[in-house]
Amino acid sequence: MKEMSPLEEIRHSSAHVLATAVLRLFPEAKLDIGPPTDSGFYYDFDLDHAFTFEDLERIEGEMKKVIKENQRFEKFETTREEAVILIKEMGQEAYKLGRLDDIPEDEAISFYRNGEFVDLCAGTHVNYSKKIKAVKLLSIAGAYHRGDEKNKQLQRIYGTAYPNKDQLAEHMERIEEAKKRDHRKLGRDLQLFHIDEAVGQGLVLWTAKGSVIRQELQSFIAEELRKQGYSQVFTPHIGKLGLYRTSGHFPYYKESQFAPIIESDELEKLSKEGCSCAELSNKVDAGDVDGYLLKPMNCPMHIKIFDSQPHSYRDLPIRLAEFGTVYRWEQSGELNGMTRVRGFTQDDAHIFCTEEQVEQEIQGCLDLVKTVFNTLGMKDYRVRIGLRDSDSSKYTGDASLWDKAEAALRKVAGTLDVPYSEETGEAAFYGPKIDFVVKDVIGREWQLGTVQVDYNLPERFNLNYIGSDNADHRPVMIHRAPFGSMERFTGVLIEHFAGNFPIWLAPEQVRILPITDAQLDTARELEAKLGAAKIRCSIDSHSDKFGAKIRRAEMDRIPYMFVIGKNEVAEGNVTIRSRVNKDDEGTLPSIEAVDRILTRVAEKALPVA
Repeated sequence: MKEMSPLEEIRHSSAHVLATAVLRLFPEAKLDIGPPTDSGFYYDFDLDHAFTFEDLERIEGEMKKVIKENQRFEKFETTREEAVILIKEMGQEAYKLGRLDDIPEDEAISFYRNGEFVDLCAGTHVNYSKKIKAVKLLSIAGAYHRGDEKNKQLQRIYGTAYPNKDQLAEHMERIEEAKKRDHRKLGRDLQLFHIDEAVGQGLVLWTAKGSVIRQELQSFIAEELRKQGYSQVFTPHIGKLGLYRTSGHFPYYKESQFAPIIESDELEKLSKEGCSCAELSNKVDAGDVDGYLLKPMNCPMHIKIFDSQPHSYRDLPIRLAEFGTVYRWEQSGELNGMTRVRGFTQDDAHIFCTEEQVEQEIQGCLDLVKTVFNTLGMKDYRVRIGLRDSDSSKYTGDASLWDKAEAALRKVAGTLDVPYSEETGEAAFYGPKIDFVVKDVIGREWQLGTVQVDYNLPERFNLNYIGSDNADHRPVMIHRAPFGSMERFTGVLIEHFAGNFPIWLAPEQVRILPITDAQLDTARELEAKLGAAKIRCSIDSHSDKFGAKIRRAEMDRIPYMFVIGKNEVAEGNVTIRSRVNKDDEGTLPSIEAVDRILTRVAEKALPVA
C-alpha cells in the first residue's frame, strides 16, 4: 500500500466524513468509493434522489458537525467471511462486496470506523476528525461505476481540504481563476472551436479563428523539424486490422479503440453462416476475420514507410514527421472540450536510428520540446520517466532491451536542468518514455510533450538496415511529440494565456479603430497595407462610441489597436494601443507601426501582463 502524505490523509479522512454526513441526511444512499485526489477528494453514491447545490450546503454543514464531534478514526481487521457479514449488516453490499473481491487473497482486510460510520478501507487517516481544519464541497458530477459506461451511473461529490483556512482560500481563488480561463467557455466566446452533437462527442470542429492558431503552431514546429532534418510524410486515417495486431495496439488498447470495420462482403458471408455479433467479435479478436481500424496511432504506418525500401547504416538516422490524425474511443464521461477528445491530430514523428545514435537523438527530441516551451513562456515544468513494471504482463519484448532503453532515457534526462522523477508502470507497452509535465500560470499541471524509446516495434515488424559489416541489424525507434496533440495543446494554451495569445498566434493581430466614420477610407487603406504585410487585421466600422470599440477589441483579446483620428489622417500616422498595458504606445507613421508589429511577430513576443 502506498504511504499517504499528511495532506492526503486529511483529504482521505474528509471523504469518510462526507460519506458520514450523506448517510445521516440520506440513510438510503449506497456507497462505492471515496479516495483522495491531487486536488481534494470525492465519494461516489447511488441514490434515487438527485443531489442539488442546496444539498451540498446541507451536507457540508453536517460534515462540520461531524468534525466538531472530534470523532476518532479507528482501524480494525477482519476475515473475508466477517467482512461479508459486516458489509451486509450495513446494507452496503451493492458495491462494497465487489470492492472486497478486488482485495487479493493474501492481503489483510481492514475497515475504518469514525463515530457511527464504518467503511471498507486500507487507510490511512488522521487520528481525530478535528485534524480536518478546512474543508469545502465543490461540485456534483455523474460517474459510471468503475468508470465503465456499461455500469450504472453514480453521483460523485467532489470536495477539497487543506491543513488551514488560508490554504483553502488560496485554492478557491485558483478555482475561480480557472473558471475564467476555462477553454470551453473562452473557445466559445472567442469562436475558436465548436463541438456539435450532430457531428459527435469528442470530435472538434476548428473554426476559422481556431484554425489560425493551429496553422501557426504547425508552421512553427515544421520549421524546427526542417532544421533538425525531418522528412514530412502523410498517411491514411484507416488501416488494416492486421497491421495493428502486429504492432500490438490491437488487442493491447482494444477497449480504447473504435470498433473494427469489417468489409461488407465478409459480413454478408458470415451472416449467411448464421454468425452472431458475439461470434463475430470473437473471430475478430482471434484474428480469424480481418478488417480495418480507424488509426489509433501513426507509428505502424511510419514503420511501413521506413520498411518500403532498403537502408544502410549511412542513411540513419531517418526522421519521419506527420501531423497525423488518430482516433480513440474515450468514454463520454471523460470527454472534456479540446483536452480529452476522440479524434485528435498529433505532431508525431518517428526516428529510426542505430543503437549508438539513441542518446544523441533523444537529446535532439528534448531540445525540441524545450524550444517549444520556452517560445510559449512555459518555463515551469518537470520531467517524468515512465518505466516498465516487471511484474506486469502489459509490457512486450525482451527485458534486456527494456533495460537499455530505460538507461538511455535516464542518462539524457540527467542532462536537463530540471527535476525528474521515475514512475514504475507508466511506460508505453512497447517502451519507456519521458513525459514533460508543465505548470501553467495558475499552478495547474498538464502532461504535454513526450519522447519514447522503442526496441520492440522494430522487432515485431522485423525491421533491418545493412550495417558497416554488411550484415543485417535492427534499428532502434524513437517516438516523439512535443505538442502531444494539437487539440489538447491548444486547449491548454487557451487556459494558460486566458485567451490573450502572443501576437504571432493571435487569430486577429491588429484591430483598426477609426474614431469616426470620417476616417473609414484611411482605415481601409491601412487595412490593405497590413494585409500585404501578412498581418491579420480588421476594421471596427461600427458607428457607436469610440470607447465601445476599445472595449470590444479588449473583449476579443486583440493584441494591438491602431487608432485613427482626424490628426492621424492629416499626418499619415496611427496611434498604437496595446491590449496588455491598456494604454497608448505612441503615435507613429503608419509604415513604422506596421514594422513594429512585424518585428514583434517575428520575435514571437509573449504577453507581458
